[in-house]
Amino acid sequence: MDVRTLMGRAARHYSTREAIVHNDRRLTFAEAWSRGVRLANGLRALGIQPGDRVGVLEDNSVEAADLFQGAAIANAVRVPLYPRNGRPAHLHMLGHTSCKVLLVSAQYAHEVEGIAHELPELEHVFVRGGDYETWLAAQSDVDPDVAVQPDDYFIIRHTGGTTGKSKGVAYTHKAWLAAGRDWFYTFPPVEPGDRCLHLGPISHGSGYQYLPVWLAGGCNVMIEHFETTATLDLIEGERINYAFMVPTMVNAVVHDNSARGRDFSAMKCLLIAAAPIQDATALAAREVFGDCLYQGYGQTEVLPVSMMNSAQWFAELDGSNPLRSCGLALPFAEVEIWDEENQPIEANEVGEIVARSDGMMSEFWNNPQATAERVVNGWIKTGDLGKLDANGYLYIVDRADDMIISGGYNIWPAELENVIAGHPQVLEVAVFGVPHERWGETPHAVCVVAPHASVSEDEIVDMVAGDLGSYKKPGGVTLTTEPLPKSPVGKVKRKDLREPFWEGVDRRVSGS
Repeated sequence: MDVRTLMGRAARHYSTREAIVHNDRRLTFAEAWSRGVRLANGLRALGIQPGDRVGVLEDNSVEAADLFQGAAIANAVRVPLYPRNGRPAHLHMLGHTSCKVLLVSAQYAHEVEGIAHELPELEHVFVRGGDYETWLAAQSDVDPDVAVQPDDYFIIRHTGGTTGKSKGVAYTHKAWLAAGRDWFYTFPPVEPGDRCLHLGPISHGSGYQYLPVWLAGGCNVMIEHFETTATLDLIEGERINYAFMVPTMVNAVVHDNSARGRDFSAMKCLLIAAAPIQDATALAAREVFGDCLYQGYGQTEVLPVSMMNSAQWFAELDGSNPLRSCGLALPFAEVEIWDEENQPIEANEVGEIVARSDGMMSEFWNNPQATAERVVNGWIKTGDLGKLDANGYLYIVDRADDMIISGGYNIWPAELENVIAGHPQVLEVAVFGVPHERWGETPHAVCVVAPHASVSEDEIVDMVAGDLGSYKKPGGVTLTTEPLPKSPVGKVKRKDLREPFWEGVDRRVSGS
C-alpha cells in the first residue's frame, strides 16, 4: 500500500463530500484531488522526478493541502521547513536533503530571498503569491500515474540534534500509513463527514491526523495560527469531531472565560500530546470538554508509542498513577525500559524508554552514525528516562539528553550555545530547560563573562531570537564571572546548573 493510491481511492469514493476547509474556502474531495494532480504535474514540469525532495515553508492553507496530495501523486518527498526557524536552519534542512524545488508561502518569501545562490542543487524557489492560482490552473489535470512503491520515501521531517544540526527523519509510504493507523487505532472510528481541526501545521505533527481523516472520508479543517477564542468558536461552530492540541494550547483554552458552557458535544477525540501536561490543566480540560480526552506519547523517530483515553487517564488503579502517565503501550508498538547496558529492566525501575513500531523512521537522512546511535537492535532509543508500572502505564521522569520541550517544540541547548558562544564577551555558556508557567519549559542560559563586561541579558536574548527564531530565545539569562561547574574530564555539569530551578518539582520535565 502507498499513500497516493489510498488517497486517490478515497477521492473517488467521497468525491462530492467536503474534504478541506480553510477560513472561507471549502473544497470537495474531487476539487482537492484535482488541485493535487495539477500541482504534481507542475512539479514534474519543474524537473521533479520520483524520489526527488521538495522543500516547503508554509502555514496551514489550501496550498499546503495541495502539496500534501501533489507530492504523493508525483512520488516526490516533502521536506517541511519550520517557519519559526532562522535562515541557517533552512539552509541546513534544504542542503543536506538535496532539495531541487522549494515552495514558499508569500509571507515567508523574504526569509529565503537569494537562498538558491547558496544551495547549488536547489533549482527553483517558487513563491506561492497572487499568481499561484493562475499557474496551478494552467497545469494538466490528467493524473500522471507515477509508479509508487510502499518502501519509497514519503517525507523527511527534521528533529533537533545535540550538535546543533537537526537530523532528517525519513519515513516511507508504508511507515507513514502505519503511523496514521496506530494514532487512530484506539480512537472512536472516523466516519464519512467527520471533521478534524488542525491547529498545528499539517506539514508537521498535525499531518499524522490529516491522512487518516482523508482516507475515511472526513473533512480536514485548518487554521494557520492558534488564537484561543477563535479556536473555541471554530470547534463549536464547525461541530469538530477530532482535534490535536499541545498542552500550552489546552492551558490557554481552559483559562478562556468563554470556554465553559459551550456545546462541544460533537467532539469524539481531543488528543493532547507533544509535551507533558500538568494535572490541573488535564482536569480543567476534562471539565470543559468532557470525557473525549486522549493523551499520547511518541517522537518523530518512532510513533505513536503509547495512548490512553479518558477512562484510562482519570482512573484510580492500584499500583498506578494514570494522571502522571503518558499512556499505555499501543497494540502495534513495543515499549521497554533499558539500563545503561541496553538491557531490559523490571517494572517501576527507571531507565531509558526504547520503542519500536511499524511507524518508526527508516533512518536519519544521510547520517549513518546518528542512525547507529539511535537504532539499536531494531529499537529506537528515545533519550527519555522513564518507567513502566505493573499495569503497563508508561511514565516520563526525565530526559537522558538535554532536549527542552517548550510549547510543544523541541529545542536543543547546543543550538543556543553555538549562537551565544559567538558573542565576543561570552567566555562560556550553558543552556538548559527550566519550568515555565505558560510554555511548560523554557531555555535558560548561564553565561560566563569577564568582570567588567558590558553585555546585557536582553542582548543575549535578541541575539538568539535573530539567529534561531523567537521561539528558541532564552526565557532568562544569568550573567556570571564564575566558571561553569565541570566534571573531572572537563564536561559541563549542566544538571548542577539546572537543579535549583526544579526544586519542589517531582519530575524533571515540565508541562503546561
